[in-house]
Amino acid sequence: MVSLTDTARAELDNYFADKQKAPIRVYLNKGSCCGPSLTLALDEAREDDDVFDLKGYTFVVEKELCALASPITVDMTDYGFSVSSSLKLERGTCGSGSCGGGSCGGGSCS
Repeated sequence: MVSLTDTARAELDNYFADKQKAPIRVYLNKGSCCGPSLTLALDEAREDDDVFDLKGYTFVVEKELCALASPITVDMTDYGFSVSSSLKLERGTCGSGSCGGGSCGGGSCS
């Protein structure tokens, strides 16, 4: 299951104000200095996806990932979109990597 907060929906409304809406994929980004994280990308649905229609937007998630990560929540933070779930992900280290010595939090380096 995927849910979308009102704050994230408002940001999507702003982004798509002058564009045609496209499906939004939730996927596991395996490579960053902060470790793996769930993230978003514009993409079409595939045969092995679960599809969710939420507040005027279509979200697609690979069925296997959906089974492991549900419930998934898409929200908005000061740093951009945030995708949270029940999936336990290992945290990387940002100390001296390409993130410039920042710390990891919420799936992104700051």
